[in-house]
Amino acid sequence: MKYADRVVRLAGDAADGWKIHSIALERIRAGEDIHLLSVGDTDFASPEAVVEAAHASLLRGRTNYSALAGERPLRDAIAARQEKRTGVPTHADQVIVTQGAQNALYAIAQCLLDPGCEVVVPEPMYITYPATIECTGATLVSVPSRAENNFHPGFEDIASAITKNTRAIFLATPNNPTGAVYSHKELEAIAALCQAHDLWLISDEVYGLLTYDVPHVSAAMFPAIAERTVVIESLSKSHAMAGWRLGWAIVPDELAVHMQRLALCSTYGTPTFIQDAAVVAIESAPDGVDGMKKTYDRRRQWFCAHMDSLPGLACQPPEGGMFAMLDVRGSSLGTQDFAQRLLDEQYIATLPADAFGPSARGFLRLNLAVSDAILEDVAARMETFVGGLQRTVA
Repeated sequence: MKYADRVVRLAGDAADGWKIHSIALERIRAGEDIHLLSVGDTDFASPEAVVEAAHASLLRGRTNYSALAGERPLRDAIAARQEKRTGVPTHADQVIVTQGAQNALYAIAQCLLDPGCEVVVPEPMYITYPATIECTGATLVSVPSRAENNFHPGFEDIASAITKNTRAIFLATPNNPTGAVYSHKELEAIAALCQAHDLWLISDEVYGLLTYDVPHVSAAMFPAIAERTVVIESLSKSHAMAGWRLGWAIVPDELAVHMQRLALCSTYGTPTFIQDAAVVAIESAPDGVDGMKKTYDRRRQWFCAHMDSLPGLACQPPEGGMFAMLDVRGSSLGTQDFAQRLLDEQYIATLPADAFGPSARGFLRLNLAVSDAILEDVAARMETFVGGLQRTVA
């Protein structure tokens, strides 16, 4: 049977990056006790007030269709929050509510990209970006963000990647998987490139409330490129609501119209009771779940310090987000072999970072949003594992 070319483009190295995770899930279902650090879920519970709001909304019968752009109270809340955080006037008509940030990314790609155009993306990049972009027929042009520069891209590399076919620059700050947080100077330079070359800037900011040593700067804070800027966020990470699938994009007015038309023939909106709960989440906890940032900060420092003490491993604390990039290049194993043996011998599932881009080759991405007890056990098992490797080499 024949299949569309676009679904063939969904396969590849990025899709294969989930192999260890998928194996771990199968073994967990079979009853094995495995520490799952391969996916960005959290040990924090969704806020109680949000759960109660969803329940109350369901009891009120709020299971009807919603407005394609999202219910007005939620869009008002998102716009007010954005304006307060950035200082830039933002109105509800700029807000499009989506089924998670990934749905926003996909919708924006469909609305902005054509076959033959190019999109510049710093890598390491989130594992869904290649398929999201390339299923439109566009070409993804990656730019290295090297480990020795703490995974920040070089301006010259971005500038040299732009051609007459370039349509947009996609980036994530804080970055997934690396945790790199773009500075005001870096974003200002990228904004200038977008203005000079008539490009869109799509900024994935879902980890924006989770930064540590450096502040988060939103791409929305550059008024000169407001008509060509898209900011994507969600409640998944900041409010421990990954399974609720509630995200949004803040876009220019004309793009908002196109995204609503796309929603008409795709998602047909987002569940109303979830949107009601999202209003409570944003208004009751505009800065995210209490204690989450402080907990992640403590874990990243402790875990990376412990990994640095082990032979053959290195780990620099991320500037933002909930993941640590563990450098295993000093071990005797390649990344895939290291991850597979770590799963087989120590029952720890990690995500080999090779699939995020060449700059991440030799690294594992580990989720720090697990309990302290699990993280401490992971560190102990990692020490045992590395010790075994050292004896084998000797």
